[in-house]
Amino acid sequence: MGRSPFLRATPSLPKPSSVAAAGVLLGAAAAGAGVAAATWSALRSRNRWTGKTVVITGGSRGLGFALASEFGRSGANLVLAARDGDELARARDLLLERGHISSERQVQLEVCNLASRPDAEKMIESALARWDTVDVLVNNAGIIRVGPAATQSIEDFVEAMDTNFYAMLYCTWAVLPHMIARGAGDIINVTSFGGKVAVPHMLSYSASKFAATGFSEGLHTEVKQYGIHVTTICPGLLRTGSHLNAEFKGRHADEYRWFSAGASLPFVSVDAARAARLIVGAAARRDVELIISPQAAAGVRAAALMPTTTARILRLVNWMLPKAGANPDGRVALPGRKTRAKEAPFVDRFGGAAAARYNEQARSLPDR
Repeated sequence: MGRSPFLRATPSLPKPSSVAAAGVLLGAAAAGAGVAAATWSALRSRNRWTGKTVVITGGSRGLGFALASEFGRSGANLVLAARDGDELARARDLLLERGHISSERQVQLEVCNLASRPDAEKMIESALARWDTVDVLVNNAGIIRVGPAATQSIEDFVEAMDTNFYAMLYCTWAVLPHMIARGAGDIINVTSFGGKVAVPHMLSYSASKFAATGFSEGLHTEVKQYGIHVTTICPGLLRTGSHLNAEFKGRHADEYRWFSAGASLPFVSVDAARAARLIVGAAARRDVELIISPQAAAGVRAAALMPTTTARILRLVNWMLPKAGANPDGRVALPGRKTRAKEAPFVDRFGGAAAARYNEQARSLPDR
């Protein structure tokens, strides 16, 4: 009988130094392969958008501006929509200065109030007239109002719904017939961790973001049959400098202080440029959902698996936050740039750098 190939003499063991060298080589090869794969994935993601038309609502500052930078570097044609014409012009100039777009012709600026359905429809019509197609709609426009529930008015909820939900609905409904006719399109809906877990002192914001998240998830299910892909983005705290333009009620300075710290510190928040890369990559992969930051992902899972425990933790967080107080001025909403109190230097440094990078400092800031 022939000898089985599995019954061979045991080879002599290699020397420890040889094993170590082999391990180093294998580790280096694996690391190189990982870097190459990541680079190739990034290149594929960028090439995916070359020549495409991308509409970004709330595109003048913050995350919207970071997304404009990322798509612009990918060679996409940009339509940036926002209420403030000066901020939009500044955003375009910054994109040019930083080399994120090749020329002004790559960007179309649309000054509009997307909480108005006619404005939203006109904005999409203008984009189609200029570029003939809208390949990607990024619904990013939103407002943040921070303060205890006792200081919130019905109007706060209406305004939050108008900007955070209805603007998304109006823009989506305006572009859907075009995408359905083409049989292709991508819709990226930026909702929030606050659209999965109700965050204390952000009740009107969370209510509107829950509506936006439900709309986005349901839309994905229904329009996939037409060749349209919807990605829902749920960021945690992002380092954009938005705390300067968020609005605060109640004990204004105290509310601003905790919010700005959370939105500025690197180990708590995610840099907007990194978030933009993750979002663009998720859209290129046709992901259904992206939750940004490990803390946000853990919070969403905890709320789903342990709702009672999560509610108790959130009650504790609420107890630690500033109380409403008896001052009637607490019912007046003030932007962070007007109510900012003395911050720790490192908080001010990180937050200020983000605000400058993402065009959140266009308005003059008060002396402190």
